[in-house]
Amino acid sequence: MRVLGFAALLLLLPPVAAHGEAERRCFCQVTGLLDDCTCDVETIDAFNNYRLFPRLSGLLESDYFRYYKVNLRKPCPFWSDSSHCGMRDCAVQPCPSEAVPGGAGSGGYKYSEEANNLAEECEEAKRLGAVDGSLSKEAQEAVLQWTQHDDSSDSFCEADDVYSADAEYVDLLLNPERYTGYKGPDAWKIWNSIYEENCFKPQNVKRPLASGRGDEEGHAFYKWLKGLCVEKRAFYRLISGLHASINIHLSARYLLQDTWSEKRWGPNVTEFQQRFDEVLTRGEGPRRLKNLYFLYLIELRALSKVLPFFQRPGLRLYTGNATRDEEVKAQLLGVLQLAQSFPLHFDENSFFAGNPKEAAKLKEEFRLHFKNISRIMDCVGCFKCRLWGKLQTQGLGTVLKILFSEKLIEKVPGSGLPYGFQLSRQEIVALLNAFGRISTSVRELENFRSILRNMR
Repeated sequence: MRVLGFAALLLLLPPVAAHGEAERRCFCQVTGLLDDCTCDVETIDAFNNYRLFPRLSGLLESDYFRYYKVNLRKPCPFWSDSSHCGMRDCAVQPCPSEAVPGGAGSGGYKYSEEANNLAEECEEAKRLGAVDGSLSKEAQEAVLQWTQHDDSSDSFCEADDVYSADAEYVDLLLNPERYTGYKGPDAWKIWNSIYEENCFKPQNVKRPLASGRGDEEGHAFYKWLKGLCVEKRAFYRLISGLHASINIHLSARYLLQDTWSEKRWGPNVTEFQQRFDEVLTRGEGPRRLKNLYFLYLIELRALSKVLPFFQRPGLRLYTGNATRDEEVKAQLLGVLQLAQSFPLHFDENSFFAGNPKEAAKLKEEFRLHFKNISRIMDCVGCFKCRLWGKLQTQGLGTVLKILFSEKLIEKVPGSGLPYGFQLSRQEIVALLNAFGRISTSVRELENFRSILRNMR
């Protein structure tokens, strides 16, 4: 068994010249106003960490928001899935057929010849990356009825077919997003495809730190990025912010100790510094963190905009218990009203504000690029990573759908049925849980700041 204690991790840290310098190297630029915004980092920290995060965390523990239906068996549509242990053969823990709504079967998975050659590595991946598909008896009975109370609509991204026999309800609380051991060329291929092929970037403009590229490429990249229209620049910053958020989760819930008696997860400062330290990332780390705050503002704005949709008297967050339904709806409205009260919201009126024909064309490009990114999630080898990748991209896709549907949402309260704007249960669950991940990341940054501040 591998044993890695917290003290050992601290010994792996690069030397720090002075008390508090480690904090400055990660956070010195993560302060003040954000680009393309009128909001500052400090306002977001105070609002999120002490007001919104505690209430949102309680909401996401409810039955309505903890169960997400996902198809983890869809093949990668872009390249052959040849990743050893990558992780189709050894990272799946199919649940028994009687525990899966809709009659989805468990399937008998066997190690492939390639995976058998790497049995030890696969066993570790299975332990860390397997999805726990177990549901309580009460949950099984409730989820079978949820689809009868669903508001259907076209998804902004490539959504799973929830009626597929391969789609399963997963308890998100039993499958927290954390370190799984999924890394190396296969993981790099996913992000490289997202950045290089879907962020409106020409081939001759090289992304900083990609394949060891140096500072000169970084300067050229940001010069190019600054020259983009605000919409395309925002698209890149949203993807970068999502990437940063995921890296924070992996650093904050790292496997620190793995013995027969105990598994202990906690913050890995070394991992965090490797991804965000200004020196170790040649200036990239603080930019990534600022993009996280930009993503936070975009998602927070969508939550404030969608409030009228959930204020409809007839809307019910169906869980099978009428009293609990009303309680969860009241909780949700409280979170959305709090989001609406934020004093320095992102102003999306600058988006697609030019020539109507050009704006419509750009909006469609925006939609198609993001839809393509959502399809790339089916190429993620680790199934737990795939679960959270699919949920967070669907959540961000729902954010974009909301921001692009403002006029339709404004008409919701008095328009009667059928409404021009709809959200499915899948979109609602993904929307709130995706923002929950971003909110958690901002909260975790305060913890890392404190740890780094006290290092010598």
